Amino acid sequence: METPQIMYGKTIIVTGANSGIGKATTVELLRRRGRVIMACRDMIRAEQAAQEIRMETGPDSGELLLKYLDLGSLKSVQRFCENINQEEPRLDVLINNAGIYQCPYTKTEDGFEMQFGVNHLGHFLLTHLLLDLLKRSVPSRVIVVSSKLYKYGEINFDDLNSERHYDKAFAYSRSKLANLLFTCELARRLEGTGVAVNALTPGMVRTNLGRHVSIPPLAKPFWGLASRVFLKNPEDGAQTSVYLACSPDIDRAQGKYFSDCQEQKLLPKATDQEVARKLWDISEVMVGITM
Repeated sequence: METPQIMYGKTIIVTGANSGIGKATTVELLRRRGRVIMACRDMIRAEQAAQEIRMETGPDSGELLLKYLDLGSLKSVQRFCENINQEEPRLDVLINNAGIYQCPYTKTEDGFEMQFGVNHLGHFLLTHLLLDLLKRSVPSRVIVVSSKLYKYGEINFDDLNSERHYDKAFAYSRSKLANLLFTCELARRLEGTGVAVNALTPGMVRTNLGRHVSIPPLAKPFWGLASRVFLKNPEDGAQTSVYLACSPDIDRAQGKYFSDCQEQKLLPKATDQEVARKLWDISEVMVGITM
């Protein structure tokens, strides 16, 4: 990264900042003297993570704040954004990082399938409600953390809530495809405003995101060894998020997709403008807004 002080004077929100990639991203941004707001659901774990982050980054790092956000509750998202809009004079970077991975079929507080509700709809509403603040803070950035697994997802508008059939792996991939279609449409709408919108995949990273994945007991020792050999640690997994937040090159990027700090080409289904617009319109109805 260009300089450890590159984020001085900038305010960044990181959702899901208490563990994994989000925590590692927060550490790196604080080291660059950014002012980071950790937006987390589990406040006990978040407080513990914040203490660990402060110890790791030291007294010369940026300011760290902690706020409650449950992306599975539209009311929680609304309250969080009301607080941010009242208390924060600017927002330079919004990192939509939080996610749920392959959980059993459950619904959010508002009745949405959990992975689609948290990974897509929660961040959709969050971004909408913070958009005016981002526009007042230009040049500013929205960063969407997706996944290579988007390739296996499809947007079935007849069953977005998985009422007819639920496959947890497919549902995750669908939510990550939705992230990219959202990025595509938001970038189109914000072209020329000074708000840069881009997405990324962190790659395969060792985090607790896979806690719902079933591994046979006899295979667990081998899985543990394989994960240490073949999966990135969270610090390496966070590098593309940090790059998109910090690099001056990103001021000129719009609607792009990055992996390992390099732009990557997406499959056509992730940039289909007709599908992106339709998903946008339906998402507005689902979260109760008009954008």
